[in-house]
Amino acid sequence: METIRQQFQSINIWRRGSERAPHKPLLILLALGHYQRGGERLISFEWINEKLKELLKDFGPRRQFYRPEYPFWRLQNDGLWEIPKRGVLLNKTANDDVNRKELLSVSAVGGFPEGLYQRLKKNPGLVREIVRDILDKYFSETLHDDILQSVGLDLEMTTSRSRIRSPHFRNNILKAYEYRCAICGFDIRMAGNPVGLEAAHIQWHQYEGPDIEPNGLALCSLHHKLFDRGVFTLSPELEILVSEYASGGENFDFWLKRHHGHKILHPQRPDYYPDPKYVTWHVREVFRGPSRYL
Repeated sequence: METIRQQFQSINIWRRGSERAPHKPLLILLALGHYQRGGERLISFEWINEKLKELLKDFGPRRQFYRPEYPFWRLQNDGLWEIPKRGVLLNKTANDDVNRKELLSVSAVGGFPEGLYQRLKKNPGLVREIVRDILDKYFSETLHDDILQSVGLDLEMTTSRSRIRSPHFRNNILKAYEYRCAICGFDIRMAGNPVGLEAAHIQWHQYEGPDIEPNGLALCSLHHKLFDRGVFTLSPELEILVSEYASGGENFDFWLKRHHGHKILHPQRPDYYPDPKYVTWHVREVFRGPSRYL
């Protein structure tokens, strides 16, 4: 069982610096959710194309085009996926990929190999471990529940686990911002201890973001979640920029829209200020821009 888990842990992910490419992890989670709901082993590309595209829009970096066909085809190279009709798909691209239209034209299907599928089906505990590994490795913890809900997975247990990070990160960030949310100033305490206040990475821990003050923000749990979902980001001048795609009623106006264009509550010392390189990463890899007009 440990060998199977290691296979999933060692999938080959496209890398260029700290850019995010969550295509294969999201495809695996989508397939596991499909199986948990009693779906067939082989899944139509037509269904995956639509579902995975939405997942990439919601939980991946903003891109002009989304390519569900890439992980559908390339996961075969990791020994975790098979496409029975691959022999009839002859029109390859320069990167040995297959065109999306061709996959649709032949009604391509794909899924975990039979042996792997049967072992996962008989071992829900292994499935839970694989899902937790993927979430911890590729996504900020604030997104875990949303992703599980979107792919239809119910683990019936806490999914998050502590990752290797500085034990002092939270304390250092909260102290730097004087124990208040950098967006709204939330600072409630119980017996002297902050409640609902969290240390957020600007460049995620999973993508080489260090546990240091210039890569952190003290945020209330609501603004932490919104920040990690790309609902807002920061400008180079540390102004709060809200996405054009964000909307809502009175709560949206009160909790977010009224902060648009305002500067964050600054930390105690200049050397604690968010570093532009981490802010640039968040804008490029997380923010669901463009931002509203200032």
